Amino acid sequence: MKLSRRVILSAAAVAAASVLVPSTGAHAADFPSKSINYIIPFGPGGESDITARHQQSFAKDLLGQDLVISYKPGGGGAVGWAQLNKIKGDGYTIMGINLPHIIVKPKQKNVGFTTEDITGVYMFHYTPDAIVVKADSPYKTLKDLVDDAKKNPGAVTLSGSGKGTANHLAQVNFDKAAGTKTTYVAFKGTGASVQALLGGQVKAQWGYTSVGAKHAGKVRMLAVAMDERHPKFPDVPTFKELGYDLVSGAYRGVAVPKSTPEDVRKKVSDAIAKINADPEFRKRMENDGMALLDIDYANIKPFIDEKSKGYIEAAKAGGVLK
Repeated sequence: MKLSRRVILSAAAVAAASVLVPSTGAHAADFPSKSINYIIPFGPGGESDITARHQQSFAKDLLGQDLVISYKPGGGGAVGWAQLNKIKGDGYTIMGINLPHIIVKPKQKNVGFTTEDITGVYMFHYTPDAIVVKADSPYKTLKDLVDDAKKNPGAVTLSGSGKGTANHLAQVNFDKAAGTKTTYVAFKGTGASVQALLGGQVKAQWGYTSVGAKHAGKVRMLAVAMDERHPKFPDVPTFKELGYDLVSGAYRGVAVPKSTPEDVRKKVSDAIAKINADPEFRKRMENDGMALLDIDYANIKPFIDEKSKGYIEAAKAGGVLK
């Protein structure tokens, strides 16, 4: 059958278009086919960076491509998150996200983004809150600290990393649950908060399990805010065991620009899940005091929505939000 010249040209145009502009499905099918840019919205050296470096060391073997880490610090993460949706949504640029940061910060003032602007695809771990004391502290148990706080309202001082942070909101929630009144002393970062504890400026610290891992021998944890005991600290009870319904910490995950197609979002989620499932990766994370989570793209929004309720309530009680 002889085809007209117009039909032949149309067929050629369609074929060319299919080569030049592959379908989204084709893109997603071979993801990742090149290195992935991984933006940390904080400076180097913090826990967001440390955990990303752990992921980076496993990416090449598990995904076949590199994670290339860069930093966009400022505003406690706000500078990076405000720019996330200006990035091309092709799955090859991802950004770290933190709770409660992306929930509390936009409620305090205009920081260039809202919680709803952030498209999370995977929450891979959290650093559980913990009450930490010096190794030679007279507080041998959580009950010792609570008893002192009840006898001397406001006299028990605890350092912590900033206001409106996981540490601060844990202090608010614990005081409510325990019927105590303690004094939270905010410092700029976990490092400064630890030094305040070790230097005797405060009686205890609202820190993280990572403090117990990093400063073993110098500090002792009285309780950890987990559902079950941390595998690295089998002798440290959970708050739940001691009668306080407290599971909290600094949660970390990965987000993509809002323009990222649904199938690509799922592929990014699957890629992070693959790293998270590696036994050696999990071992390294736990050795640093982290607790692993496996909240994928299908479940991350309900997870953040649920966490938001408690964070906002605690932030209001703590005077961070009106």
